[in-house]
Amino acid sequence: MDTLTRIRAFIDVVDAEGFSAAARRVGRSKALLSKYVRELEDELGALLLNRTTRQFSLTEAGHTYYRTASDILKEIDNLADLVRANNSDLRGRLRITAPRTFIDAEIGQSFVDFSVAHPELSLDIVAEDRFVDLVEEGFDVAIRITKLEDSTLIARKLDDFQLLFCASPSFLEKHGPLDHPSALARVPCIIDTNGRNHGNWRFAETDGSTFSVAISGPLEVNSPLACLRAAVAGLGVSICPDFIARSKIASGELVTLFDDYLTKDRGIYAIYPHRRYLPAKVRTFVDFLHAWFRRHR
Repeated sequence: MDTLTRIRAFIDVVDAEGFSAAARRVGRSKALLSKYVRELEDELGALLLNRTTRQFSLTEAGHTYYRTASDILKEIDNLADLVRANNSDLRGRLRITAPRTFIDAEIGQSFVDFSVAHPELSLDIVAEDRFVDLVEEGFDVAIRITKLEDSTLIARKLDDFQLLFCASPSFLEKHGPLDHPSALARVPCIIDTNGRNHGNWRFAETDGSTFSVAISGPLEVNSPLACLRAAVAGLGVSICPDFIARSKIASGELVTLFDDYLTKDRGIYAIYPHRRYLPAKVRTFVDFLHAWFRRHR
């Protein structure tokens, strides 16, 4: 029996948190999996699992071996996917996390269009506004709408992105004119609590320097769509992602403010873990999104 099979058995047992659960998951007997793990331990000359009649736990050596072996197997599987992609259709499951606003907005159609174009791939999409740990939580790709920061992850920019400051015409008639961002300190604002510094809104000067304005208001909510609706209702000034605000601006329901002070350091990115052999399904998905945004600008 080859070492790779023994390694897979060990990882299956750890992932399933038990021999019985692993046996059910992979369709092999509990005795066979136990045999493979025992042979792996004999080969290594180290105990990987502490076994009792009811449960098991990883030894220190087991923890170290599991982390490294998992990465090695992923690389092997990714390399196999890469080779298969040149000879056959893509197949399998792609696990994606994206902000709720992205999924609910018109640009969320990009996921649907990808599924239509690649019915052989199954998409598992999780709407999540927080920044998930792709490796720890088992995601293949994340869509992030953000200012890109240094990371061990790989990022590909899909499109430009702008946060717009918006208010309704009726609100501006009552509280205007608002000629400079500093005026926000004296008027009601709608606060999206998804922002890292949601109590302070950041602006850019023409020389590239930035400044912030402390704001407050009648509504705080972790939903850009709710903030948009509140702004349309005249409750205050709101920060709105451009891809959900465009239609309201075009219809005249909202007016943009401080366009000369907008920061330009954000974008829509596809993020994925750094791997030597990028899975073909991930590469195909990211390439599709990049082309989709080029067509729909």
